[in-house]
Amino acid sequence: MADFFSSMRVSASGLDAQMKRMNTISSNIANAETPGYKRKDTEFTATADRESFGEILKDKVDQNTQGVLVTDVRDDTHPQRMVYRPDDPHANEEGYVEMPNVNPVKEMADMISTQRSYEANASAIAAATQMANKALELGR
Repeated sequence: MADFFSSMRVSASGLDAQMKRMNTISSNIANAETPGYKRKDTEFTATADRESFGEILKDKVDQNTQGVLVTDVRDDTHPQRMVYRPDDPHANEEGYVEMPNVNPVKEMADMISTQRSYEANASAIAAATQMANKALELGR
């Protein structure tokens, strides 16, 4: 039963991480033409799947079982696009406005990848639930 709950926690962590990534991508797309906005990236890290302090002390959980955690949403370090708009109130002395380096095509590709990862985690949860239900039926 511990493996069932472990698989559910790992998949749930994936769902949470992909939802945060999707929100970041959506924000990038929404602000693609907002002067001064800096494109954001989501940073993930693997985390050991441990539910309780007791599991950590007893080391009951497999060390290789890992979930995912969003550790940071950071600004992209690539240079901003400089667009010539001399009448814009955000323009510098030369008439250029600093615009986000958001590429809508890249953002859409990232969004599709994120959606696929989210769907894979949701499918894993559904499959684990179905297997648990079948196991309960066998026990009757």
